[in-house]
Amino acid sequence: MPAVPDAAATPPPAGRPATPAEQRVDARLDAIRHHPQALRAFMQALPKGGDLHNHLSGAVSTELLVRLAAQDGLCIDRTDTALPPPCRAGTRSAADTRTDPAFRQRLIRAWSMQDLPPGESGHDHFFAAFGKFGEVTKRHTGELLADVAGTAAANHQSYLETMVSPAGAAARRLAADVGYDADLARMHRALLAGGKLDQVVRDARQEADRATADFRRTAHCDTATPAPACRVTYRFISQGTRSAAPEQVFTQLALGMRLAEHDRRFVAVNLVAPEDGAVALRDYRLHMRMLDYLHGVYPHAHITLHAGELTPGLVKPADLRFHIREAVHTGHAERIGHGVDLAHEDDAEELLRTMAHHHIALESPLTSNAQILGVSGDAHPFQRYRRAGVPVTLATDDPGISRTDISHEYQRAATTYDLSYPELKDLARTSLEQAFLPGPDLTATPRTGTTIGLKARLQWRLESAFHRFEQRVLRGTA
Repeated sequence: MPAVPDAAATPPPAGRPATPAEQRVDARLDAIRHHPQALRAFMQALPKGGDLHNHLSGAVSTELLVRLAAQDGLCIDRTDTALPPPCRAGTRSAADTRTDPAFRQRLIRAWSMQDLPPGESGHDHFFAAFGKFGEVTKRHTGELLADVAGTAAANHQSYLETMVSPAGAAARRLAADVGYDADLARMHRALLAGGKLDQVVRDARQEADRATADFRRTAHCDTATPAPACRVTYRFISQGTRSAAPEQVFTQLALGMRLAEHDRRFVAVNLVAPEDGAVALRDYRLHMRMLDYLHGVYPHAHITLHAGELTPGLVKPADLRFHIREAVHTGHAERIGHGVDLAHEDDAEELLRTMAHHHIALESPLTSNAQILGVSGDAHPFQRYRRAGVPVTLATDDPGISRTDISHEYQRAATTYDLSYPELKDLARTSLEQAFLPGPDLTATPRTGTTIGLKARLQWRLESAFHRFEQRVLRGTA
């Protein structure tokens, strides 16, 4: 573990004037803003820090999913949904995609946002994709991770927090066995009784062991020629499905938080599935109470929540008024994903002050919000959060489905909001400041020559990467 770097390698204080090097790089950025190829090259070479809002199954490239479906001998039905073999009447072997380009392209369109037909709901197409390729993703966690980490490395991203469903089948069985109890403490005791929940924790850890081994094998990490994916530090966020029965949601959350306190590979919990779904809306406050209770039991497990991924018309006005607020005040969210319906929240200014004061970050996947919700540009609250002093970081959400990457998100932010190079650096720095990693920030590390924690070490590497990037830009080689 490296010693503490000198002051030149540490992030400068917020609000400081741009350095001469930053000014010159910013001038280069201004010169290429309207030149898409040059701007893409600049953004791809820009050091990104981390991606904190990423769904593994939705982040993997669609082309890999199609190849894996063919490799596994899966079948495709008339709705383009992958099914286990044997292939019956009305289905077709996924292996046919190897010889039938039209069939392959049809699956890519069904499993991603590519060539979305005019008039088709982006929201509905996006969320339907998960069910169509779910038979593929549940079989190949390690290979998916290698693909996603490889894309991250190619885009100069050094850290990834990605959402998964650990020990999904075992958690569902346990939830069904225990059943729902409105007394959350009693339900939690029932999960723990006889070591049942701890057995599921062991199952999840063994599953993670296999995924890690598959990742390292796929990326050749233990050979003389490791793939760039091996350089990316990653952690898992355990997800609960907010459209599921209450006992299942509670079990998933309890499992995720217990995991986070027993296995450093798992750092947090989140709730996934459409926030506007009937069950998700009905049980929203119940889910926040579940998190409130479990936070008291597992205080060291982090919580980040999808909240405010809503627009007028998608839900009734009353449902736009409290989701972010409840996530912050009751659900103990340390980060908020999306947060798009901010303008409709009760006392939005007070909410912003609370988030800024407590350093509760916004994870902002701009492309996802445009594709799913139709919200972009000035209609998006991205700048309002930033002006209020809320920590903001860019994220990909589901870049495999969206057909994007983290560089695209930085380019979209820069062009939509006319961001400067120092502002882009701040977004990248925030991604590591808000990462659920052990140890203090680099700025808080004592300058005694002692060793530093993982978070500070990644921040140090980011600052060094910025320095190299700026030198390449000034030499005209980036």
